[in-house]
Amino acid sequence: MDYHLLTFVTVAEKKNFTRAAEALHISQSAVTLSIKVLEKQYELKLLDRNNKYVRLTKAGEILYQNAKQILSLYDRMNRLIEDLSHSASGVITIGSSYTFGEYLLPKIIAEFTGDFPLIKPNISIRNSHRIIAKLLRGEIDLAIVEWIAENPKLHIHPFAQDEMVLIVSPKHPLASKQEVEIHDLREETWIIRELGSGTRQAINQLFSENNFLPNEIRSFGSSQIIKESVEAGLGISILSLHTIRKELELKTLHTLRIKNNPIVRNFSYVIPKMDIQPKSVSLFLSFLENYSTLDIFA
Repeated sequence: MDYHLLTFVTVAEKKNFTRAAEALHISQSAVTLSIKVLEKQYELKLLDRNNKYVRLTKAGEILYQNAKQILSLYDRMNRLIEDLSHSASGVITIGSSYTFGEYLLPKIIAEFTGDFPLIKPNISIRNSHRIIAKLLRGEIDLAIVEWIAENPKLHIHPFAQDEMVLIVSPKHPLASKQEVEIHDLREETWIIRELGSGTRQAINQLFSENNFLPNEIRSFGSSQIIKESVEAGLGISILSLHTIRKELELKTLHTLRIKNNPIVRNFSYVIPKMDIQPKSVSLFLSFLENYSTLDIFA
């Protein structure tokens, strides 16, 4: 591994020479030396720094983005070689969208690590757009999302389905119904996920297919705050059934179907198109495929 690049990336992320030295378990003078070596090599200033801050220059930004990919490839190479002579072990980095990551992934990870205790999952949860961006940058091994556009660099494999439903407060006038026409919802305040979310993509598709545009839309960044807002009577929303199971048990939310518009989407895992995957990734994907047949996805 190029330790100068590793040191540079650590400084860029920690934004501080002292914190970078602590993270790498080396002296601050060794950190300074690595940065000087790189700046001499490229004959460009890579960092703007003083006693208050450390910032990337334009050259530093270019080096940082590429160094991240280089270090990721180096780590991947080592893992593939070690797989030939050792049992699967080490860290597997999994990126997931909020719905799957917060409501389904924890139980899957618990059972997976019970079967493979030497593999240590590292989880990153963001909206679908940001998770795929991390995958393309080589920052994670695999992604699990509800929506993704086709990409020639990625293999996309649906493994389970997810039903979404309309939710309202039990005190809402619609709470007495089980089904509603979508055009009867035009005057409602819709509380939905932010752009880039797989949930938002499904809702946008529903609106587009029905030539429907609500009078008022509010965008929130998590399913939890949407649920709380709907419970409080601030509006209505559409969420995955997996995200509202506890609320349905407690009867703090009421669900409806939209007539002639079932909302069913896929959970998909996404991996880079490569001939060989690390053993830990292959084991996890096989586990996920088998797990998807169980009642947790029903």
